[in-house]
Amino acid sequence: MAEESSMEGSEKEEIDSSGGGFGDMASMDSIESRWVIQDDDDSEIGVDDDNDGFDGTGLESDEDEIPEHRLIRTGPRVDSFDVEALEVPGAPRNDYEDLTVGRKVLLAFQTLGVVFGDVGTSPLYTFSVMFSKSPVQEKEDVIGALSLVLYTLLLVPLIKYVLVVLWANDDGEGGTFALYSLISRHAKISLIPNQLRSDTRISSFRLKVPCPELERSLKLKEKLENSLILKKILLVLVLAGTSMVIADGVVTPAMSVMSAVGGLKVGVDVVEQDQVVMISVAFLVILFSLQKYGTSKMGLVVGPALLIWFCSLAGIGIYNLIKYDSSVYRAFNPVHIYYFFKRNSINAWYALGGCILCATGSEALFADLCYFSVRSVQLTFVCLVLPCLMLGYMGQAAYLMENHADASQAFFSSVPGSAFWPVLFIANIAALIASRTMTTATFSCIKQSTALGCFPRLKIIHTSRKFMGQIYIPVLNWFLLAVCLVVVCSISSIDEIGNAYGMAELGVMMTTTILVTLIMLLIWQINIVIVIAFLVVFLGVELVFFSSVIASVGDGSWIILVFAVIMFGIMYIWNYGSKLRYETEVEQKLSMDLMRELGCNLGTIRAPGIGLLYNELVKGVPAIFGHFLTTLPAIHSMVIFVCIKYVPVPVVPQNERFLFRRVCTKSYHLFRCIARYGYKDARKETHQAFEQLLIESLEKFIRREAQERSLESDGNDDSDSEEDFPGSRVVIGPNGSMYSMGVPLLSEYRDLNKPIMEMNTSSDHTNHHPFDTSSDSSVSEAEQSLERELSFIHKAKESGVVYLLGHGDIRARKDSWFIKKLVINYFYTFLRKNCRRGIANLSVPQSHLMQVGMTYMV
Repeated sequence: MAEESSMEGSEKEEIDSSGGGFGDMASMDSIESRWVIQDDDDSEIGVDDDNDGFDGTGLESDEDEIPEHRLIRTGPRVDSFDVEALEVPGAPRNDYEDLTVGRKVLLAFQTLGVVFGDVGTSPLYTFSVMFSKSPVQEKEDVIGALSLVLYTLLLVPLIKYVLVVLWANDDGEGGTFALYSLISRHAKISLIPNQLRSDTRISSFRLKVPCPELERSLKLKEKLENSLILKKILLVLVLAGTSMVIADGVVTPAMSVMSAVGGLKVGVDVVEQDQVVMISVAFLVILFSLQKYGTSKMGLVVGPALLIWFCSLAGIGIYNLIKYDSSVYRAFNPVHIYYFFKRNSINAWYALGGCILCATGSEALFADLCYFSVRSVQLTFVCLVLPCLMLGYMGQAAYLMENHADASQAFFSSVPGSAFWPVLFIANIAALIASRTMTTATFSCIKQSTALGCFPRLKIIHTSRKFMGQIYIPVLNWFLLAVCLVVVCSISSIDEIGNAYGMAELGVMMTTTILVTLIMLLIWQINIVIVIAFLVVFLGVELVFFSSVIASVGDGSWIILVFAVIMFGIMYIWNYGSKLRYETEVEQKLSMDLMRELGCNLGTIRAPGIGLLYNELVKGVPAIFGHFLTTLPAIHSMVIFVCIKYVPVPVVPQNERFLFRRVCTKSYHLFRCIARYGYKDARKETHQAFEQLLIESLEKFIRREAQERSLESDGNDDSDSEEDFPGSRVVIGPNGSMYSMGVPLLSEYRDLNKPIMEMNTSSDHTNHHPFDTSSDSSVSEAEQSLERELSFIHKAKESGVVYLLGHGDIRARKDSWFIKKLVINYFYTFLRKNCRRGIANLSVPQSHLMQVGMTYMV
């Protein structure tokens, strides 16, 4: 079922989600010449290299053919569903391409409060955690630690994320699932449920001229598509990375708030750790309660606070550099990192777990990209965030050069006495803001995984009328709060929370590195030397950091690891069960031979009206329809199998929402409608609007179908070949576009059965066509047939529309393994019963609903 998302009433500010740069290498204009795949009969099929079970008559077939393919060069063609290139008439344009300079500056200002809060508060705890694992013995230890921090900042947030990873966005969406979706669009590697070959052919595989990079890309594509093991490994990697993102959304608020509130112990001697925990709990409850107000307004409110915070970091840093020791600039020489490890040996290695905390929030730069543009994030980071962070760390190092004993509270101890309380206040505000960063990123990742069939459906509220990326998930919000409070109360030590923080962050970073490497090879097709350098440098560095944090997993940080494993289990079980359910429905669909034996009345009475039967099949008659026929004495005079598909693209234009096909001959009055939604789309239309748009699209399809039959008939008279009429190889959408689904239009055929209601409409037809004589041409007969069918649809619509819902549950067979029975019969069933039901998503009155249950044995 499609996911319907609520919409808050208040208008929200506009936020950016554009991409560019490196991403442009993967987004060549759709009208350029391209390389496609061709079968042996030399008819171009490209992304349409199968016809999804349609035979030459234009009707659905149960047989799949696997043709031989080869690459050929074709001329220009506009892909009618090329959302990535955004060249389709009616496709949503970039939300930010027409913004004024002032608006872009305001947008960059808003990024402070949403994107950079996490990385911006890292000076509160980085040195404290580092020196708790490797105590300061001499000044050179401070210089070595500062050098580690500076080069980590330059290497991970700046070079990896800001300059490279941000360009790997999927039409403005960031995060692990956006990377997986982007790869799935260029290679058929997706193992998500509710996917057939037609779903992965939404946009063409646009490639450059033949070159070594292209050849390598095609070989990698072929290897990924032909190896089930590689597909499973890639899916497991994505699910593991997403589970780490969720764990990051738990530990980030705990770490930021605890470290900020802990400054009270510096200013007030009587404050104990238990009191710090209680205050932190109160702050966290307030924080998660404010999440529902949306990103735009919160960004405007908290943006000034973060601006003051970054200016304070820079000001305190400059003050300490002038007052204490300005020689810390020597840390820019990386040789001090070598000296640091030489002097401290194993302790220096443990200190790496604290050093990576300076880069926490780097993944949020990418995961929160749906709220802003690439340029706004890059501009803000390079011009403001990075300089202020570096000055802040250098100021702390300058203070510690002469005050080794204050390393446990390096930041607050380095604050000048007269500015302590104002800085403490703004630090707590900044910590609360930073806590929102990974929470919003978690919302985005969960929405993507839900839309792609890897997480149970949840209620999603869109907090902006204009930008679908701005969302709020109530259940997940309070769930994260509960787990966060457990972490704060059970792990009261900043050092242990910091280790858990680094573990979650590094898990996501390593996943991103591997996926971006695949994108470099498969989509960007850049030089192999650059790809290898990217993989070796960044994955190598992250593995070294990860070895440090995993060595300390024996402390309280194991709680976060267990939480991540639980979230991974939920996603994997949901994906596994949904995939089994979908495959079983495909296997048990009704055969077309059985439909022909039943006849056009389907063995029962055809009552007036339209029945919309929701199912997940894009081909064939679902088994649930047979269940309806055996349990009901009548079926509607027109039945439309509605299949709502979440395709792996962000947005589907509304006028390209529906694709139609016929099921059986015209007299059966059976149609298939594929309603396609991207993972950024929201089902916000009412059921009346949905019905109206669907019927209008069906009428356009029938009119265009009749036109194509007429053209084919003329073509046969002129002995023209099929290639002269390429429209016979495509599906017609409501806006008249020809879609790349590999489905032939209906060719000329003879009706074997008289339509059920043709006798009732014949008199009306006579009135509409007063010149009907025995000498009418075939064109006139076609027009009469078209008018009769359109009249039939209108009368059926006037009789009412009923939604036929089938609840297909699954149970493991008795001879199945015990593990499979446990997973399917208990875990998956529990998740399915407690997730958001399809009825809630439809928003249809109960009087228009009819439900039938069915259990599949898998």
